Formats: sequence, structure tokens, C-alpha cells
Amino acid sequence: MDGKRILMPLKTKPYLHQQQAFDFACEKFGLLPSLSNRSRGVALLMEMGCGKTIVSVAISGILYQFGLVNRVLVVAPLSIIGVWKEEYEKFAAFPYTLTVLQGSSTKKKEHLKKQSGEGLEIVVVNYESAWRLEKELMAYDADLIIADEAHKLKEARTAQSKAMHHLGDQARYKLLLTGTVITNREMDVFSQYRFLNRGVFGDSFYLFRNRFFEMVGFGNHIPRFRKVMTEDFLERLHSIAFRVTKAECLDLPKITEEVRTVELEPKAMKIYSELEKESYTELGDSEVSVVNVLTKLLRLSQVTGGLERQHIFGQYFKGEIAYTQQGFCIRVFHEFFCC
Repeated sequence: MDGKRILMPLKTKPYLHQQQAFDFACEKFGLLPSLSNRSRGVALLMEMGCGKTIVSVAISGILYQFGLVNRVLVVAPLSIIGVWKEEYEKFAAFPYTLTVLQGSSTKKKEHLKKQSGEGLEIVVVNYESAWRLEKELMAYDADLIIADEAHKLKEARTAQSKAMHHLGDQARYKLLLTGTVITNREMDVFSQYRFLNRGVFGDSFYLFRNRFFEMVGFGNHIPRFRKVMTEDFLERLHSIAFRVTKAECLDLPKITEEVRTVELEPKAMKIYSELEKESYTELGDSEVSVVNVLTKLLRLSQVTGGLERQHIFGQYFKGEIAYTQQGFCIRVFHEFFCC
């Protein structure tokens, strides 16, 4: 510890807002003194690019070093579960073993039963599998559950949300990660906070709805947020949440743009040339319009911007490649043009 601050167990120096998010979680979890109430769950409402993952890695590590957790369960969308393995390898300055549950349901159950090793034990699974493996994950009995892209839980009645509620009730600590806790309306918050800390908005959806919404429209079936409840709603929301936007992160690195020139494979080039020739023929035999031209250009663009044959994070990405640097997920959107 450094005065009233705990050093983040990372291999790299964090940015200021990441240290602040880490400190906030440590206060809520009781590792640092705080004037506010403690909580078993903390929300990191940080915009994409602010480093939610690296902060979570540090929080799991410090809880392990304090002897408070031994098992961590990370639940994330299928497309990004591989990111967690990469981030722990890159940033964790503490011993751990990590397993990404993949394959058939039977194979996942087998991997879950075989968990053992030195250091912090981490299991990563996608949301769709989590509710199907609810019984096995309850038996796994994770001390800390991290819900990544937690807005996936906004519908309280879905099977995956109900499973996460049950798992969250059993866990000792919980982290909720999202940059968009409210995607459509304020009602999205209930299910996410039901997982995180049921004491904030309660565990009854109908009591929550009746408190913060009024039913309007034909048959009174449309919920409308009560503006007079805004202050109470936001106070509860932020009572256990650390919020930061990229605009507020003054020490973030500037965006770097890079243009690269590549050659199409012979097979792809042949298809492109044939499609280009056909497009000229079709346009020459018909009335030329903006729609016709854009349609042909779109077809050519689809040929050149197809599947990127690069294996990253255990996935093949089409139209984008995901990288991480300093704890940030950088999306590289590419579109190719044949010259």
C-alpha cells in the first residue's frame, strides 16, 4: 500500500482514471477506508476504450492477494471471451490459471470439474453457455463474478439473466462492466443491478417499475420514466458505480490512423475482375442511376473486404480485427478498394 492508495498488481503503469476506478472498487469492497457504504458489487460504467478489462484484472488480483478470493468466473459475449485470456497474460502481475470453456456442453463440464492449479483460478464462459451450465457453475462457487458487456442482462426475464442473478446471489464479490448500462430506457438498469446488488433497486421488477415509471398509452401498457424520480434514480445508480467517458480521460493516447496497401490473392483478384467486367456490361445496357452504381460498388467492396484470414483471440473476424494495447480494445475497421 502507498498511503491511502493500493498499487494495482499489473505489469504496466495504469492511466489515472484506471487507478481511480480501481480505488473506487477497493473502497466499496472494504480494502480501503471510505465514507460511503460498502457493497458486494461494483459497476465499472466506462466507455469502450477506457480499459474496463485491465481494471478488472487488477481488482481480481488484489482481492486474491488479500486472501479474499480464490476463484473467478468471467461471463462475456462469445465474440470476446478470448480477449480475457490475452489481457491476463499481458497485464496480470500475480499467479493465476485461466481456462476458457469452449466446445460442447459435455466438454465444458469436464473442463470445469478439472479446475486446479497454482494461484488465482479463473474460468471464462459466454452468456449463452452460462445459463445452460448454471448447475455446474453454482457448484464451482466462484468468489468473484465479472459480467462483461453486462447490458446483455437488461432483460430480467431471459434465461441468461435469471441464471446470472442466481450466480450473483451466491458470489462474494461482483463486477459489472459496460459502457452502456442504459441502451434504450432506464428500465434496462433493473436486471443488471439485480445481479450486482439487489439492495440498490430491490429484487422485485414490479416494485421497481411502479416506483420509477408510470404506465401510459392504450391499456396502460407503456412504461414512461417519472422525471421527478431522476435524482433518486441517478443517486442509486451511481452509489456503487464508477463512471468515466473517453472525453474525461485526458491522458489517453491520441488515435493513430494507418493506411496499408495489400494485394488480393489470385483467386480473389479473378473474381473481382469478372465481377467488375459484368458490372460495366450491365450498366452499359441499362439506365444508369445512383442506386445501380452503388449496388455494383457494394458487390466489389464485399469481395475485397471479405474474411480476414487472421486468427485472433481464438476467433476469425470479418470486417474488423481486435487488438489490445495498454488495456484498451482497439477495433480496426477495414475496407479494401482495388486500384
